[in-house]
Amino acid sequence: MSESRVNLLDFKDPKIKILHFTWFAFFLTFVVWFSHAPMLAVIKEAFDLSTQQVKALMILNVAMTIPARIVIGILVDKYGPRHVFSSLLIVSGAICVLFATAQDYEQLALFRFLLGFVGAGFVIGIRMVGEWFPAKQVGLAEGIYGGWGNFGSAAGAMSLPIIALMIGGDDGWRYAIGGTGVIAAIYGVIYFFNVTDTPKGSTYFKPKKSGGLEVSSWGDFWLLLGMNIPMYVALAVLTWKLSPANLGLLGNAACDIIYIGLAALYFYQAWAIWKVNHEHLNEGVPQMQRYKFKQVAILNWSYFATFGSELAVVSMLPLFFLETFDGLSPVKAGLLASGFAFMNLVARPSGGWMSDNFGRRKTLMVLICGLGLGYFLLSQINGAWWIPMAVIATMSCSFFVQAGEGAVFAMVPLVQRRMTGQIAGMTGAYGNVGAVTYLTILSFVDYSTFFMLIGASAAFIFLLVLFLEEPEGKIAEVMDDGTVQLIDVT
Repeated sequence: MSESRVNLLDFKDPKIKILHFTWFAFFLTFVVWFSHAPMLAVIKEAFDLSTQQVKALMILNVAMTIPARIVIGILVDKYGPRHVFSSLLIVSGAICVLFATAQDYEQLALFRFLLGFVGAGFVIGIRMVGEWFPAKQVGLAEGIYGGWGNFGSAAGAMSLPIIALMIGGDDGWRYAIGGTGVIAAIYGVIYFFNVTDTPKGSTYFKPKKSGGLEVSSWGDFWLLLGMNIPMYVALAVLTWKLSPANLGLLGNAACDIIYIGLAALYFYQAWAIWKVNHEHLNEGVPQMQRYKFKQVAILNWSYFATFGSELAVVSMLPLFFLETFDGLSPVKAGLLASGFAFMNLVARPSGGWMSDNFGRRKTLMVLICGLGLGYFLLSQINGAWWIPMAVIATMSCSFFVQAGEGAVFAMVPLVQRRMTGQIAGMTGAYGNVGAVTYLTILSFVDYSTFFMLIGASAAFIFLLVLFLEEPEGKIAEVMDDGTVQLIDVT
């Protein structure tokens, strides 16, 4: 049980069964979340949309995910991943069908905004896999879960246009997108009846109070309040992008209401965090329940640079290839850019495996360094490059980006297991904050500067990772023979 090897073909092993059921659930959330992307050209023509309206749909698709990952993290820790994942798949499947049957732009925008919630599905499986796999295997298992699940967006991009073409007619795109919602909802029921939150004989530990993340000191309390600010700033930036000064989807009055609402929501969350923490901080936190929140903060910023840059680059890479190299068609540019997402299948599990075997901190340092150098290399690409070399450079950079994501979530379940959902939710939300930040930067600079600035931010993150500490202590784990043992997490 302490070995780091994971035999994915051993279907008699209950934890392998759970891993396969769970990564496929995450895979379906990404198919549903990005089901509109390969159909945008058809949707634009069907509804006679402007380019600005299409851009607004793309922004709305990620807007809800930042708060959703926080909310889902709280729900997972309170109710367990089995109930929450099943519910998310069923509800989001229904919303996806509503999007596919929309009759006007307002309905498209509303249901796309609501579907941003499905992007929080990632958080659920992090807790589930963390419950089932021992500390020496959890990095690789989380990497397989994340990498194979993230592949859902690429799988949808390759298959949905073909399905729509096979169905034919003006409504082919509706059946293709709606079909993903139906499949997700059905799988939500299948998932509920085939998984359990923990191995037999293990206890599902929950936070003493819900509504806010528990911390171990007053210094951590103030750091937590500070770390919440960038998430609200990112939502404010998204609102600004939808304002009359930019895309024009929202009026000035609506934007002002949202800004005020975000400020009020931040102070409400701060009050909830105080309510959860003030009593036990004054009484003193037992040693077994203590952890250093700076560990969470460093992992948050690491995911900001890794997953945040991936989301941003995947959004712009096809256009980058199209505008950089003469003679490329949009289809060829998209295929060349798809190499970035394809690396998820190998890179993210590799990052988790490296973290399990070579140390959490050391692995993350190497991968963040590689990420920075990779983006510096991409900043040098121009029209004079041989296209295959540009693709190789892109895939090399993406390996470090996605392996870094795997290394981050190899450590998340080991910080404080009973609050893994909330910690994963906050870390995941920071990935979306990074995407908003980088895409906002892209709107003001050229491609070369964009890549250079991501590399520069990686240098800052590298300095933070220097202060990351390896997880300490022991975790109670159920062994293959049903006995419970305390396992050292280092």
